[in-house]
Amino acid sequence: MAKINKQEALDYHSQGRPGKIEVIPIKPHSTQRDLSLAYSPGVAEPCLEIQNNIENIYKYTTKGNLVAVISNGTAVLGLGNIGASASKPVMEGKGLLFKIFADIDVFDIEVDPEDVDKFVEVVKAIAPTFGGINLEDIKAPECFEIERRLKKELDIPVMHDDQHGTAIIAGAALLNALEVTGKKISEVSVVFNGAGASAISCAKLFLSLGVQKENLVMFDSKGALHVSRKNLEPNKQFFATSKNIASLSDALKGSDIFVGLSVAGVLNGEMITGMAKDPIIFALANPTPEISYEEAKAARPDAIVATGRSDNPNQVNNVLGFPYIFRGALDVRATCINEEMKLAAVRAIAGLAREPVPEIVNLAYNTTNLVFGPDMIIPKPLDPRLITWVAPAVAKAAIDSGVGRHKISDWDEYKLSLEKRLGQENALIRHITNKAKHNPKRVVFAEADHYKILKAVEIINDEGIAKPILLGNAGRIKKMIDEYHLDIDDVPIVDPRTSDEEKRNRFADLFFKKRQRRGYTLYEARKAMSERNYFGAMMVEMGEADAMISGLTRKYPDTIRPALQIIGTLENFKRIAGMYILITKQGPFFLADTTININPSAEDLAEITVLTARAVQQFNIVPRIALLSYTNFGSLDDEEPNKVRNAVKILRENYPGMIVDGDIQANFALNTEMIREQFPFSELAKAHANTLIFPNLASGNIAYKMMQSIGGAEAIGPILLGMKKPVHILQLGSSVREIVNMVTIAVVDAQMRKQ
Repeated sequence: MAKINKQEALDYHSQGRPGKIEVIPIKPHSTQRDLSLAYSPGVAEPCLEIQNNIENIYKYTTKGNLVAVISNGTAVLGLGNIGASASKPVMEGKGLLFKIFADIDVFDIEVDPEDVDKFVEVVKAIAPTFGGINLEDIKAPECFEIERRLKKELDIPVMHDDQHGTAIIAGAALLNALEVTGKKISEVSVVFNGAGASAISCAKLFLSLGVQKENLVMFDSKGALHVSRKNLEPNKQFFATSKNIASLSDALKGSDIFVGLSVAGVLNGEMITGMAKDPIIFALANPTPEISYEEAKAARPDAIVATGRSDNPNQVNNVLGFPYIFRGALDVRATCINEEMKLAAVRAIAGLAREPVPEIVNLAYNTTNLVFGPDMIIPKPLDPRLITWVAPAVAKAAIDSGVGRHKISDWDEYKLSLEKRLGQENALIRHITNKAKHNPKRVVFAEADHYKILKAVEIINDEGIAKPILLGNAGRIKKMIDEYHLDIDDVPIVDPRTSDEEKRNRFADLFFKKRQRRGYTLYEARKAMSERNYFGAMMVEMGEADAMISGLTRKYPDTIRPALQIIGTLENFKRIAGMYILITKQGPFFLADTTININPSAEDLAEITVLTARAVQQFNIVPRIALLSYTNFGSLDDEEPNKVRNAVKILRENYPGMIVDGDIQANFALNTEMIREQFPFSELAKAHANTLIFPNLASGNIAYKMMQSIGGAEAIGPILLGMKKPVHILQLGSSVREIVNMVTIAVVDAQMRKQ
């Protein structure tokens, strides 16, 4: 788990617009007529339609895609009863997860009442606004009664995720663990440690899946739930056993399964040595499990172990379930989330884990061998297939069990709509970040005496994205680290002016050898090595760093010149190019050349296209390339369109498998329906372009800056293409987030070159 700095966490929630979510208009609103339609007098018409038929609320409002995340703050994470107001950051965070994983809109609602009657009354009063209710962080035993009553009294899906979310994911993990070990669910013995909302719900779901009640024992903080214990509340009483059990250690002897939903460290290696062959251990306390993965595997190498941690195999994470369960329930206008829907989610999640893992998931976790087995009994949280597996399974179960009011007739079309719903706006960044973390590389920073660089270094060092090296005056850098309370004391600092003289002279001699017939004297070469951009580039060239980052405070040419003089371009390529990645709701777009070549020839455009296509493929994305112009396929015989057409001709002759077309206008390149209607012969008629090559620097530079400023796209770049070794140049004044993204790209670039 990455260490989170307190101030960083506070800054994340407070900087810019406070909080994490906002409401965005989805209809035109720029004219007086638009406003008259949105509000008075036009809004009266849908109001009357809904009055005539209440089901029309789903046709004319957002109700069908709107979930309330509701809490009274009585059991927030590991913080306990912190109150409704203090719970709001968590509820906003839950709303963010709903949106990014399932495109569900959320209002987070924090209510004061802890009394069951008052809480239920409040939720019932606001329920007409919503298509579903997600109850969150409400303490037991009140949560059981609150959920029971709301499910009974409302006709929309209601789920307390703390109860059922973990249960559903653990249930999927159980089915697959039993599949791997060859054990029968009706015969296994199960020991639960913890008897709160999650544990009770998990145990009940296990019974629904086939575990026999007499084979299940549950412990709370006072010991085993036993029939002899007085005043057990009803949910605990249900699991009370008549067996004579002295302790948790005693219960574990010969048992097949341990499920911990309790506290850290309650289990140790000695206690699990007596469990049955191939034990199944779910240590799900967060953030520290009942027993660490390493200790469990050391004591029982034959065990299948799951925890709640992302740095262990088999992470039981609620995000595998709740977004997609609500997605399926909303899409069929379910009146509730019933047992059939929960079991359908369990089996869908379990089934997905048994499927071959697509390359995009392997890429996200920097491996090539994710496969169903002891270390993968549940899917990875970043698996993009979850929405198309779980949501349809839940929707179908709702219809089959009679609680789905809207029928789906074409399930293939429904799955396609789910894929289109999300796009991949955040997936690319998540995937490359995970890839970088699995094999971090040495990155040298030529401008380490700047706060933004040092803050970014703190983040990448803490996250394990890269192994940073700072260039600059050590005294000044250390003073800034202390002044800003940054936790990077372990990061090496190198001052080119005072570094090892032998190394500096060796660097200078090599530089002189490279440039002696290009106007450089030995004196000038040695002088250059006291300059950080030259020294940093030479570190990369000599293998003392894997990549270099610079450009935050200097003009682009001043930063790129040392790298070109020392490292040079790729073999068989005459030039370099600049590419930007724009992260949009329609997915990532790759734009080139945006920073280097002013007026490239047809041959230059072809080379830029090849460099860009190679870069796009590094992210496991198939480039669909449009060479842009102000014409469409020869509609005008002019110099620039002819240049673009000639470049396409060169590419098709030399790279026959490449998906590329042009000359084409940008609006056609980005709209599949338009191009299919007007130009069905085009390579881009099957799917819109994701890689845009511009005919000159002016158009490329203007386009990405307009998309970033007006369109709200997040830009990553400029990414330098065509260098022999990874050197990446920051945009003047880049934000800390942009620097972190660029470092991540540089690490992935270095990884690919090592391969």
